[in-house]
Amino acid sequence: MEAAQTRPPADSVAADDLVLPFQADRAGVSGRLARLGLAVDEILRGHDYPEPVCKLLGEAVALTALLGASLKFEGKFTFQTKTDGPVNLLVVDYGSSGTLRGYAGFDAEAVAALAAKGEIAPGDLLGKGHLAMTIERGPGMDNYQGVVALEGGNLNEAADAYFRQSEQLPTFIRVAVARHYSADASGGGDKQDNWSWRAGGLMVQHLTREGGHGVPEKVSDEDGWNRAVILAETVQDQELVDPLLAPERLIYRLFHDEHVRVFEPRSLAFQCGCSPERVKSMLNSFSAAERDDMAEDGRIRVTCQFCNATYDFDPADFEQTPRASN
Repeated sequence: MEAAQTRPPADSVAADDLVLPFQADRAGVSGRLARLGLAVDEILRGHDYPEPVCKLLGEAVALTALLGASLKFEGKFTFQTKTDGPVNLLVVDYGSSGTLRGYAGFDAEAVAALAAKGEIAPGDLLGKGHLAMTIERGPGMDNYQGVVALEGGNLNEAADAYFRQSEQLPTFIRVAVARHYSADASGGGDKQDNWSWRAGGLMVQHLTREGGHGVPEKVSDEDGWNRAVILAETVQDQELVDPLLAPERLIYRLFHDEHVRVFEPRSLAFQCGCSPERVKSMLNSFSAAERDDMAEDGRIRVTCQFCNATYDFDPADFEQTPRASN
């Protein structure tokens, strides 16, 4: 449902775990605002990562939500980095129903050494390598992959370079990640449980007639894109993650002079696709001798990289139903 173009939205409880599409007709831009609470917190809390790694993975999750929400068919969008830096791998999956999962690969000693020197820049963690964005369209359909170099910058810069080089579409992207303290959290007296991760992101693109919602005959004046970027650059990190600031109100705050409209939001949630059946099927692709080699103390244990669930199998009786524990 579209919001009014010339009135601010009514005050409402701020919403989390969604991507809100919008369009500013006068400026000739469309965009999306991502706001993540529980979804990103479950992903990051599920791993015992150092805080700098959590923050970097959180940025990748926010970017994946912004980019994956453009899927208009059943499929999967994967955001993946491979580099020579201390965080050598980031993988985040977005399912077309709005599901998210992710994990990081890193050198713990190298990350600790950087942290000991003080504040860590994203480029120090990432190093050099590449960022790949892959769209899986489903059985019988070709997949699409775009790749862009990572040259010691941050993920925002890499995503921007991708759109300039591969899509040739003017794009503004900014993401933010922060830890939020809530005195009302039910932590059973443990103050650490009162802290949770939050993430948010803003993406603005030059409007095309193919991508617009009811694009008027004249969508903007000549300076529309420049104005939109100037307005988008005023967004503060705390606004992107603020649990008390409704997404609709933030969009109106930024673009109210540009005849902005919002559309139906897309929900987000953490969900891992692993299961005892899938893990067992994977193990069935190995021979009995290979499974015996995998066993330790008479058991085969497989841990999911995305959610840390552990599946326990008996190689001597492989028909036995495996046990899963988080």
